[in-house]
Amino acid sequence: MKKSTIPVKYGVLIAIGLIAYFLILSLIGVQTNPIFSLGNGIIVAIGLYRAMKDYKKEKGSAFEYQKGFMAGLFTGFNATVGFVIFFAVYVTNINTDFLPIMLANWSSHYHVGVGLVVFVSAIMGFATTFVLTLSFMQLFKESWNTKKNSNSYSLKV
Repeated sequence: MKKSTIPVKYGVLIAIGLIAYFLILSLIGVQTNPIFSLGNGIIVAIGLYRAMKDYKKEKGSAFEYQKGFMAGLFTGFNATVGFVIFFAVYVTNINTDFLPIMLANWSSHYHVGVGLVVFVSAIMGFATTFVLTLSFMQLFKESWNTKKNSNSYSLKV
């Protein structure tokens, strides 16, 4: 049985979407405003949904919940790793003023470095992937409800 390329394909597409969105926000100058992180969730949600839909279509009647769930997780993990690599390069080499500007909004007496911010970005991506995959699999799984006579549950008085 051939392995599906959907998690890699859509993972790369989601990562490209996230990078493009981030760069557009950077051009406008609002990349440090946390409200725009909602756009990241929308991009990931659309990409994961499409990936899982295509995966179910590819597998047809052989689609299994566990395999669909893993396809969603791998898609999101690929996207997260791709974006986190870009983000690490961006904050260390392209715009070194990004972190001080972003962290100025936080009142903290702790030293927060690049590593911690990149790690938190990765955790946020993995958490988003996990939650969205669980949610979308509810749409794609086969129902376990059995077809019974609707009158079998009525009470006779």
